[in-house]
Formats: sequence, structure tokens, C-alpha cells
Amino acid sequence: MAFNARFSQQRQSRPTPISRPPALSGVTVLCVILLTVAAVSGKSIKMVTSWFNPKYKGQKFHTVLVIGVAQDPKVRADFEDGLATQIARPGIQTVPGNQILLRPDPNAKSDFDYLRAQVRSYQIDAVVVSRLLRVDKELTSIPSSTYVAPFPYYYSLYGYLGAVYPVVYDPGYTREDTTVSVETNVYATRLPDGDLVWTGISNSFNPKSAKKVADSLVKEVPRQMEKDGLLPKSTVSK
Repeated sequence: MAFNARFSQQRQSRPTPISRPPALSGVTVLCVILLTVAAVSGKSIKMVTSWFNPKYKGQKFHTVLVIGVAQDPKVRADFEDGLATQIARPGIQTVPGNQILLRPDPNAKSDFDYLRAQVRSYQIDAVVVSRLLRVDKELTSIPSSTYVAPFPYYYSLYGYLGAVYPVVYDPGYTREDTTVSVETNVYATRLPDGDLVWTGISNSFNPKSAKKVADSLVKEVPRQMEKDGLLPKSTVSK
């Protein structure tokens, strides 16, 4: 500490201040911050794959049932309502599953006869089903590091002291990244057991909650359906 105080006094007593080279350690830190912000603010969900059955290209469905497979009934209902709203188009009526299907015990065996009866009763010609596919967690260790000026500054005493004085030390840390994968399938109901029309898988990165996943999914899935030609372009901002 005494050396630092004397060094500071000597610098202040000089008639002409030393022109200190840029503290590149600060620039380095700024770059790291910008990269971190870019990673955090990037798109949190993306479609990683999709497939459209070619025999259904050009076909238009008129009444579409939306089903979300989830343990939490509120998340499930909100998801069904949101996706039904986003899929709806002029000439395409959408029906959230929570409006016409019972909310049975999730551990109970599915009653497909009841589902078939509801599909016939409401004249549904397509069913959209979304389910959680998997949750992947990955730990990444960020090693500690010290940011210093480039080697040429070592040739000058004051350049060296000016560069290393504000040395920045990063102690390192461990980061956990979570990826939530959701599968969405569209089935035509013209066959007794249904016929796969379209399928897509989306990945959500580090979502804060199941609701965040659902809110992002109800917007991203219809966009991909439009790109693949399953849905006509929406003319209304939703």
C-alpha cells in the first residue's frame, strides 16, 4: 500500500502527466459483457426440426382441436387457449381441449372412445397435440482468468505499470443450462386412428417457468406451420 501511495504522489507531482496506453483489460471485459448480453438476449426458443406430410399439402382444415399434455391443469388450459388463438384463421375454427374435454386424473388411463365421440360430435377434422419430450441439463465450468495488456507494453516501464495496474481477475464459475424440448403433432381425423399431417420439435433455452415455455411455444409453432405451408399466413397481429 505504501508503494502505491508513493507511486501515486510521484505521478501527480510531474508537470506533464504520462500518457498511459489504453487499458485493454477493460476492453476485454467489455467484450465479455457484450457477448454475455447477446447470449442472454437471444431468442429463447427455436424450432429444431419439422416435417409436413406431402399428401396433405394444399389441404385446408376447418375445425381444429388443440390438446396440451401437461400435469398442471392451469398451464395446460392456458397453453391450449393460447395456441388455439394463434392457429385460428379466417375459415379455420379452433377449439381448445379444455372447452370440450374432461380434465381426468393424469394417472388414469386415457379414454379414447370418449375422445373419438367428442371429435365426431364437434366435427373436428384435425387435432394438434403438444407434449413435453425431454429436459436436458448441462453444467459448464468457466475457468478463472486474468486479463492483461498485450506483450509490447512490457518494453515500457510506465506502459507496463499503466496496463497491469487495473488488471481484472475473473474467479470463474459454473453455469447450468437447461433445454426443454417439446414435440407438437398434427393429426387428420379422417382415418379411425388419425393420420400424421405435421410434426415439429422445439427447444426452449433456460426458461424461467413452464408458463414461459408455453407462452413462447404458442407463437413459434404456428410460425413454423406457416413456413411449412400447413397454415395460411395470418393477416392479423396476435
